[in-house]
Amino acid sequence: MDANELLKKVRKIEIKTRGLSQNIFAGEYHSAFKGRGMMFSEVREYQYGDDIRDIDWNVTARHNKPFVKVFEEERELTVMLMVDVSGSREFGAVGVEKRDMIAEIAATLAFSASQNNDKIGALFFSDKVEKFIPPKKGKKHILLIIRELLNFEPESKGTDLSVALRYFTDAMRKRATVFIISDFIDSHEYRQALSLARNKHDVMAVQVYDRRDAQLPDVGLMRLTDLESGATRWVDTGSSRVRKAYAKWWYDRQQAMSEQLKKSRVNFTSVATDEDYVKALMGLFKKRV
Repeated sequence: MDANELLKKVRKIEIKTRGLSQNIFAGEYHSAFKGRGMMFSEVREYQYGDDIRDIDWNVTARHNKPFVKVFEEERELTVMLMVDVSGSREFGAVGVEKRDMIAEIAATLAFSASQNNDKIGALFFSDKVEKFIPPKKGKKHILLIIRELLNFEPESKGTDLSVALRYFTDAMRKRATVFIISDFIDSHEYRQALSLARNKHDVMAVQVYDRRDAQLPDVGLMRLTDLESGATRWVDTGSSRVRKAYAKWWYDRQQAMSEQLKKSRVNFTSVATDEDYVKALMGLFKKRV
């Protein structure tokens, strides 16, 4: 899209998602994503009831009386948006394109994080890591991420979440809160890479799908194109057998996705492109409170 069109689209998303983050998500986000770490604050004299495991033995030895270390919650978080930019995000038959909804969800999460003074970064992936935006604070940085989400053209059309997860786990030393935003149309096994990432980071997933991903319409002979491989084929959607087989494929794929996420202890939500993603995100937040 040209520069003027891109600026208008960025502005539209900013107005909508910033309002959501301020008026709806602010409290829920803060409750769900409290500081997970504890950082050293000071030492003070031991008081009755203090945990003896907090005694600072070096200071105690110098003063010849017990002192304990005092810790406080580390409020500042690092939030990373791991966004699927593969070919299938361009699909949009019912509701908006997956690409647009993914951008809105990412922007809402980014502005919500910003309200809590958290750093925000992004990683775009297909079947390889397409772009890594290091975490920073501020509105200007969030708008950069939104512009990239709307206008970025990946080098590859495929999907391999495991590649992105391995890269992220190696690249991010500090613990982060991670949102994977994808349609999860991925034929690769990613459970091991997801579990490794989950052991180091706080990982959640948001699936964005089109209802035509899940069910074929009854419209007779239809030419279908795989947006990731480019393969095309004619399908008789008028056949109930064909529609049932496709529905079963989708169901089995969803079950496999759900199993991988649950076994990796990753909270997730699914939202269709003709649904209100606000409800889905609120549900995801409440799973954590």
